[in-house]
Amino acid sequence: MPLQLRTEVKSNNTIELSLADVPMPEPKDDEVVIKIEASPINPSDLGLLFALADVTKAEASGTADAPVITAPIPERFMPSLKARTDLSLPAGNEGAGVVVAAGSSDAAQALMGKVVGVAGGEMYSQYRAVKAAMCLAMPDGTTPAEAASCFVNPLTALSFPITMEMEGHTALVHTAAASNLGQMLVKICKDDGIPLVNIVRKEEQEKILRNLGAKYVVNMSKDSFKDDLVEALVETGATIAFDATGGGTLASDILAAMEIASNKTAKEYSRYGSTTHKQVYIYGGLERSATTLNRAYGMAWSLGGYLLTPFLQKVGMEKMMEMQNRVAAEIKTTFGSNYTAEVSLKEALTLKAITTYGKQATGEKYLINPNKD
Repeated sequence: MPLQLRTEVKSNNTIELSLADVPMPEPKDDEVVIKIEASPINPSDLGLLFALADVTKAEASGTADAPVITAPIPERFMPSLKARTDLSLPAGNEGAGVVVAAGSSDAAQALMGKVVGVAGGEMYSQYRAVKAAMCLAMPDGTTPAEAASCFVNPLTALSFPITMEMEGHTALVHTAAASNLGQMLVKICKDDGIPLVNIVRKEEQEKILRNLGAKYVVNMSKDSFKDDLVEALVETGATIAFDATGGGTLASDILAAMEIASNKTAKEYSRYGSTTHKQVYIYGGLERSATTLNRAYGMAWSLGGYLLTPFLQKVGMEKMMEMQNRVAAEIKTTFGSNYTAEVSLKEALTLKAITTYGKQATGEKYLINPNKD
């Protein structure tokens, strides 16, 4: 029977990751069965996989053929996990593979034998049945590994400039900017002529983005960070930011820098601060500490959460298809992804692998190939 990776929050304050045998799927008329050969481990996947557990204290058990990983979950997080406690859940938001079976509909039959990408959930599985309409057929010559990250990161990256334009801004800021998503955004903004301010933490990340053609890159580790950020904001006029970190003071620091930049170009003084609206959206949680706001940016500002799904619902099917078609056409260029390692389902459940992909470090992205073995 095919294997599937499962995650379960236990009532004893632990998370358990294991493999389960599942039936071989049979396609309905409008469905296809995909042999999954590549599925990335995104930050959004880690939330389901580990449920805020302390992965530094993970333990391995089971056997080589049936590995089990357990890790403790701090007591303070358990109330928020009550709804999924003692439920074994499949994981994996997106992936790619070859269509090996198809239902009777024309749409399903047209995909037979093709490499497709899909964001259908349960992708850490050897085989997955999904509706043909959910599949994004790749150009000939595209491998499943190249197509694996064709939904979450590419569509999120494309959504940022669209949101910027819809809300009346002309340039944007992005944090954790050397990530796979961040590198895609650099290429998008360069191709589309959009000023982009990239915030990173390390010099090697600066080099990665500058080699891609990024003009504005500011490093949080430098003493001059806040001054450098203001300077970049003055030059670009960026008044909207997308923050992947979430915790700490970074969102507040960005708003403060936007306020300073706005005042530098203001024609008159306002006791309530700049009247230019400043917006920061938090779309990730790389920093788990509390979000701290030091309100030194007037009254014309907003801080909110950002999620891809509501955005896609807002812009509608026609716009989403336009975005998906661009991703498919540029899957080897703008939307190409790099991975540290490709692992099987069994290899993904080893302490060595978990200590790497569990820390969400830039440049250490893992790709699961459920059929590697």
